[in-house]
Amino acid sequence: MKYPLREKIGYPELLVGREKEFKDLEKWIANIPKSLSGSRVILARRKSGKTAIVQRIFNRLWNENGEVIPFYFDMPEISIWYPDLAFLYYRTFASQYISFLERDETLVRQPLSLEDIRHYGVSASVKSFVKDVDSLLHDKEAGLHSSVWLTACGAPHRFADVYDRRFLVMLDEFQNFSGYVYPDRDFQTRPIESMPGGFHSLSESKIAPMLVTGSYVSWLIKIAGKYLQAGRLSEWHINPYLTPDAGLEAVYKYARVYSEPVTNESAILINRLCMSDPFFIACVMQSKYEERDLSTEKGVVDTFGYEINDRRSRMSKTWNEYIQLTLKKVNDRHAKDMLLYLSRHSERYWTHEDLRRKLRIDLSLGEVKKRLILLVEADVIEWGTSDIQFRGLRDGTLNLILRNRFEEEITGFAPDLRREAQEQIRELRRDKKRLQGMLNHLSGKFAEYQLATAFRSKKRFALSEYFAGVKDMTRLNITDVRQRVPLQRENGKNMELDIVAESDCGRVVVVEVKKRKSRIGENLVEDFVEKAETYAKNIPGKTILPAFLSLGGFTNDAMQMCEKRCIGTAESVAHF
Repeated sequence: MKYPLREKIGYPELLVGREKEFKDLEKWIANIPKSLSGSRVILARRKSGKTAIVQRIFNRLWNENGEVIPFYFDMPEISIWYPDLAFLYYRTFASQYISFLERDETLVRQPLSLEDIRHYGVSASVKSFVKDVDSLLHDKEAGLHSSVWLTACGAPHRFADVYDRRFLVMLDEFQNFSGYVYPDRDFQTRPIESMPGGFHSLSESKIAPMLVTGSYVSWLIKIAGKYLQAGRLSEWHINPYLTPDAGLEAVYKYARVYSEPVTNESAILINRLCMSDPFFIACVMQSKYEERDLSTEKGVVDTFGYEINDRRSRMSKTWNEYIQLTLKKVNDRHAKDMLLYLSRHSERYWTHEDLRRKLRIDLSLGEVKKRLILLVEADVIEWGTSDIQFRGLRDGTLNLILRNRFEEEITGFAPDLRREAQEQIRELRRDKKRLQGMLNHLSGKFAEYQLATAFRSKKRFALSEYFAGVKDMTRLNITDVRQRVPLQRENGKNMELDIVAESDCGRVVVVEVKKRKSRIGENLVEDFVEKAETYAKNIPGKTILPAFLSLGGFTNDAMQMCEKRCIGTAESVAHF
């Protein structure tokens, strides 16, 4: 798959999980050609995966080159002059559309100029490009800036209508349209708050529906309600947290991509403490903590503590903008007290009267409610079903940051989050069988990761510690471990080795991993032998140690073939 749009997540494999979200979106996208899909808004706090999802959707649709043409625009969080935004928006749309038609991915990364777009319109007989560019340039020169913007933002729907095509318009950080666009070139006035109104009728389009995102949920909902009333953007809230299994997969993948040593045990600890939050996991993996060592229990806890406690950490800096937005609106002890309490008791809704009584707040009910509404607008708590019900965000990461910032001020005692983390780990380790059972359960999904991690983390071991039937008892010192290593047979057939681990003694372990529940037969062993022999030809002078991990076991014939070929065999991953 090609990635014409450079995804902010970086290495594509780091987008883990989200099967539920993609399945829902794919069903919605499948109805766009039939004009059955209305516009949507994805709501979630920052660093929750919204951008990763929409950018991957763009790249998938671009690669499919099917009936739905993707358009992605990231509204910048910088001050910009009205006409300049219109030109940028149109150039981005036109360049991505031409890129889709011509299969030229460079046009996504380097948008064409208006002159080049017009030239393409002439040469390819796309008259709308010619008309639009002429209109944009004329109206800007005439000072008709509203007309310039309406021409630009209406382009996807207009092209869909004129050429009977279907577009998906993805607008990232939509709320920024309301806060950063100025009517004057020198930004001496106020931003045009009503800018999103240009999408009022467009949000109802069934031939170019919108998929917009926003990190400031209350701000975005307020904008949508005020300027897109008729559009009825369907709200879609996504959880920033992965499932526990997907979270562990993220730990393994981040560890491999960033060459960060972990063990199978420490991977589980990282996932547990980070609450399967991929951004939190990434922060821990890339932490600036000088004594970071994620292969030990102490190292995991200390790095976790640094990311939560140190204001210079990536995690703290990311959440600081939310905290500062809150303090700008309400900077008093009562507001902080309510925020902290609601975050710690987010399992239920509380009325302003409940909180006033519970926290013994010496303010009128009106003042208490006023502060709560400001906290809602700052996106750190949420409304209930009525106007007097409030609840803390069910966000464990935010709760940790809030406790670290405010708990001492409110209660007089600073939270010891490192001690709490150590207690979680001790509780898990007290039941060794439970930890082993957890690892065994996960082997069905992550056997390849677990074995590769064991090879990376264990010093000086013989392959016989992991596989039976190994004749070479040399103790290996693994210096490089790779997964999913591609290779090609002489006739051009593409193949792949699951794990390749090189030792400094010139030996190379090659492993086939099968996670199916049924026993494997001779055919799969023969296929593995072919892979091992093909790889051996590419590294003359090295000694190949072949091994086969089959979680479902081996047939008698397959086992005999492995013994004959000196292939080590195993039906589980040795963890300890």
